[in-house]
Amino acid sequence: MAFRSGFRSLSLHRRRLFSTSILSPDSKTPLSGIEKSRAALSLLRFEKNPERILDICRAAALTPELKLDRIAYSVAISKLKESNYYEGIRGLIRDSLDQPHFTTERIVSHFIVLYGQCGLVDDAIKLFDEMPALGIKHSVKALNKLLFACILAGDYGSMKRIFSEFPRKYGLDPDLETYNTLLKGFSESGSANSSHSILAEMDRKGVKPNATTLSIVISGFYKEEKFGDAEKMMGLMKKHGVKPGIGVYNVKMQSLCKLGKSAEAKALLDDLLARGMKPNRVTFGHLIYGFCREGNLDVAKALFEEMNGRKLKPEAGCYFTLVYYLCQGRDFDTALEVCKKCLAKSWIPNITTMKLLVNGLTSIGKVDEAKEIIGVVKEKFSRNSEKWSEIEEGLSK
Repeated sequence: MAFRSGFRSLSLHRRRLFSTSILSPDSKTPLSGIEKSRAALSLLRFEKNPERILDICRAAALTPELKLDRIAYSVAISKLKESNYYEGIRGLIRDSLDQPHFTTERIVSHFIVLYGQCGLVDDAIKLFDEMPALGIKHSVKALNKLLFACILAGDYGSMKRIFSEFPRKYGLDPDLETYNTLLKGFSESGSANSSHSILAEMDRKGVKPNATTLSIVISGFYKEEKFGDAEKMMGLMKKHGVKPGIGVYNVKMQSLCKLGKSAEAKALLDDLLARGMKPNRVTFGHLIYGFCREGNLDVAKALFEEMNGRKLKPEAGCYFTLVYYLCQGRDFDTALEVCKKCLAKSWIPNITTMKLLVNGLTSIGKVDEAKEIIGVVKEKFSRNSEKWSEIEEGLSK
């Protein structure tokens, strides 16, 4: 399979000039590969014009072999999807596949996932089918990525069909990752009961489930409030000699918090501590979200302090959650303290949360503090400085 691109007909010299001009207009010297990647990712995060997004990707000569470039590809695909520019997505991927050193199992599998990310499951299937034409044998690894692409697209019907037909069609034996991916799809689609037959098949074929397998299934049963089935999975863990780790507890806590049963999730924390197990920041993140969502901010604040006391560094999302719900609860002083810690790490909550905080501080007479927050945001994130200047001008004097 061959694809053509008018862009590649440019001379090497012209391409260097093009990449330098679009990625770094003020630079007079060619950028290194890593500099191109960083510049492209920075531009892509804020670019909305679909054609310019494609120009940025071409100028950077992205390669899925590099982590930074994989992130850039993902951002570009998401942006193009927002614009419903599906031909641009297909063109970007095909343009990449036309480069010989890109036709490896790992890279093609990554492009299959990107198709799933933007909902183009038929294109993902087509690319999988055409792997031999690219000189690549069909593999279980690529099959697993195709199943994952279906999950990303929310196309669980195609996921089931592919699992039913493709292993036999292409002579592939599903492995543990195949089954874990399939179980994840069942868990997310509200079909947790199907997990029983999949686990039975794994047993027949001698594929031993691991902690990830059973955590996925437990999450699905909790999501559907089938607690009896979830406990049976705990028994299955013992049968297979799989010791429940913190990941299993985190899954149970997350599920309970989503169901508005944060007190029960907190009891699980007390239980694991009694067993001598160590919680991690994910554990506390789930609990803080749960108690915030239920309006129990005192417990959420106490958990946040305990988390820091255990030297478990909160993730950005944990800070954002706490600031938002503290503002909702009109505890603007504490929200300000948490937000300052957040900004010190160059993490900024979304504009809705920040406006809640700024307006809240203003409502309790702390206009100077509100302006200080705006000043920090404008300094660290200059792209939105005009928008924040408008908000600042609207504050009470």
